[in-house]
Amino acid sequence: MKFDYQRYIDVVDDWIVHRDKTVIGVFLVATLILAGGFGMTATDSGTSQFTEGVPAQEAADDVNSNFERDSFGEGTGRTTLIQRDQNVLSKQSLLAMLETQHRLEQHDSQDVVGTSSFAQIVAQTLDPQADSTPKQIQAIERATQPEVEQAARQALDQQPSSAGLLSKDLNSQDPSASATLTTVTHQVSGVESGAGTQGTSPLTPLQQETKFIVSASDSDITVFGSGLISAELANVITDSLTLVIPAAVVLILFFLIIAYRDPFDLGIGLISLAMTIVWTFGFMGWARIPFTQMLITVPPLLLAIGIDFGIHAVNRYREERVEGVAPTPSMRAATDQLLPAFFIVTGTTVLGFAANLVSDLGPIQDLGLVAGIGIIFTFLIFGIFLPALKHFVDRQREKYGLPTFSITPIGSEGSSASRVLTVGVTIARRGPYVFFALVLVSTAAMGAYGTGIDTRFTTEDFLPPEESPDYVEVLPESIAPDSYTVTEKLNYLEETFESGESDTVTIYIEGKMRDGSALESIYRRNQNPPDSFVTNGQQADANSILGVINQYESTSPEFRRLVAQNDLNNNGVPDQNLELIYNELFASPYGDQARSYLTDDYSKTRIIYSVEADASQAAVTEDTRALASEFRMSATATGGVVVMKAVSDIIAQSAYISLALAIIASALFLFFVYWLLEGRPGLGLANLIPILLTIAALAATMRYLDIPFNVLTGTTLSIGIGLGIDYSAHIVHRFSEEYRGDTSLQEALNVSVSGTGGALAGSMLTTTSGTGVLVLAVIPILGQFGLLIALSVLYSFVASILVLPTAIVLWKEGGEYFDARVLTP
Repeated sequence: MKFDYQRYIDVVDDWIVHRDKTVIGVFLVATLILAGGFGMTATDSGTSQFTEGVPAQEAADDVNSNFERDSFGEGTGRTTLIQRDQNVLSKQSLLAMLETQHRLEQHDSQDVVGTSSFAQIVAQTLDPQADSTPKQIQAIERATQPEVEQAARQALDQQPSSAGLLSKDLNSQDPSASATLTTVTHQVSGVESGAGTQGTSPLTPLQQETKFIVSASDSDITVFGSGLISAELANVITDSLTLVIPAAVVLILFFLIIAYRDPFDLGIGLISLAMTIVWTFGFMGWARIPFTQMLITVPPLLLAIGIDFGIHAVNRYREERVEGVAPTPSMRAATDQLLPAFFIVTGTTVLGFAANLVSDLGPIQDLGLVAGIGIIFTFLIFGIFLPALKHFVDRQREKYGLPTFSITPIGSEGSSASRVLTVGVTIARRGPYVFFALVLVSTAAMGAYGTGIDTRFTTEDFLPPEESPDYVEVLPESIAPDSYTVTEKLNYLEETFESGESDTVTIYIEGKMRDGSALESIYRRNQNPPDSFVTNGQQADANSILGVINQYESTSPEFRRLVAQNDLNNNGVPDQNLELIYNELFASPYGDQARSYLTDDYSKTRIIYSVEADASQAAVTEDTRALASEFRMSATATGGVVVMKAVSDIIAQSAYISLALAIIASALFLFFVYWLLEGRPGLGLANLIPILLTIAALAATMRYLDIPFNVLTGTTLSIGIGLGIDYSAHIVHRFSEEYRGDTSLQEALNVSVSGTGGALAGSMLTTTSGTGVLVLAVIPILGQFGLLIALSVLYSFVASILVLPTAIVLWKEGGEYFDARVLTP
């Protein structure tokens, strides 16, 4: 079976060489239309985009909605003030904080509805009637230093929880601490209570103004909040692009000059590359796909494919021109051969990217979609527009006598480059079976080693480093990234203050909490907890509605008797009439505290467990999920650790599923295409062998360099297939064209590898440098991704040059017979 595709290629050829002006005009109009989408492209940053749809995150959202009530109501947001001093409990420091709070309250733009600080607590301890910031300032001013110290001691004794506002080095006997936290609550439209760090935040402009107001203070007080985090995360994208794109342009330009050696051809190539980026990002705007950290990787990937296509198109055209053939027949011969090859490469590359659409994470799906569409655009621009423009320019050269700088193709026969490139052909001629056996053993060994890649997902993946890399110091101020503070402040807060959130997990329960066994179920699950949980004796260190009931019992004899009357097994936990007990509890002074663990309709509750700080993420998550599964009611394990582990699991699952799909889909596609176009389906499988070696080597490299699967690097294996097949597909298709008639196998391999291999070498050098510049990106995971993509391209090139000739020889020995006798009617 062989499909007669030539008539369709001839139609495209006719348009390229006989209607080149029309083709150029159509593409330029399309560029103008798609460019209109640029202004519609939004930016999305932060980690929330990766947790959408994850059950543990949905449970966490429900917990926040039902239990994390802000005393100021919805529509509020919070800013944290961090004060540092030799002793923030001194009279002078307490006054500085109160004066800063008052200054913020006086600014209408701040919309302050409340503040909370240890300075307030000390002032109200000195004067219980000091119910406003000015009165609190007066209370501190009138007190002596010993009186202030006594008030601080008293406050710590009476309100032990207030110590959480002070640094870990707190000395409660001789009151002193090096840092303190103050919370300022603002009324902000469009923000719900406790708003987290999303891609954009209405708190951003407000908190930026807060920084300006606070900077007027003589004290060392800094501002921190979700709005400022959002602003920095958004800036990270801009700064990464600002660093990466110029560096990529310089390196790509350098290698393109070497590859083309002609200013006209260089200009044609650069115009085509620019159009590819414009089309892709314009499409994103029209499709309303926001630009995220992950999509920073798309331009280098498109440049990689575009450079490859461009160099191949010009190189193949030059192979004809160097023989003295005129521009029109030369271009027709080049597109005759390259359009099918470009189609094969495009198909496999799109499949490699599209394999990421099976991921449960939206940003990874967007990466697969945008990159896949971008590759199709690249095929159209470099397969049709560039040849038409090249043909038009060369005709004008001849018409007006413009100079021709170089028409010599890379790796022309007899050159030193040709001798290096054909080493694989020599190996295939002398010892194909031994060499192929070594390849199989190496692939299996590297693949087995690569299965040990770790998987991680943390917020820190998306944050800029605490200290800028050394190269930033030598950059011009116009492109140097901003000085980032988020990571430094987060690390400071973690090191300086007691943090409860990172050491707790939550089980969110939905069910009939009125049933007599509901509270008994919670009590039983708290006995003999898993190893990763903190314990008090044989019980888990847990906060739940049971704790609130016990607290109210200790202060109310009536409530204690009510609980005892309904405790059938005398273990302190009521077993009946739970609705009556809840009603009494909610109507008591402990009502607000009870509502932080049980909803008003008594249908949902949460249990917060303390976990060991040194326990692994996997152990904590496994133990929490196991404990949740023991409840008869619907119970979901959640909390920061559990959510992060859930995303990590999805990343690992997506990586392996995408890899398997990419391999299977590419194998089927290559098998079918070579059967359809050439009647040689076995060549499709030969095409795949170097890619399997590349993927195994890439996985082994990831483990060796301790680069984990994360939301970005988890896509590299499937993307590596798409990029890698590019190199082997060009050689295989060229071989298929050359290996006809009286041409021997050896001659066909030599011509294919020396001719096409030369273009591949130029493409590899340009692509590895163009994608490798991602190591300059501000976000560390982008650097890891750039390194891996550059390595995948290098590995693919080496495998195609060295291993593919042997695979083709083996196809000749057995696969060709199979193709001819079994698959051909």
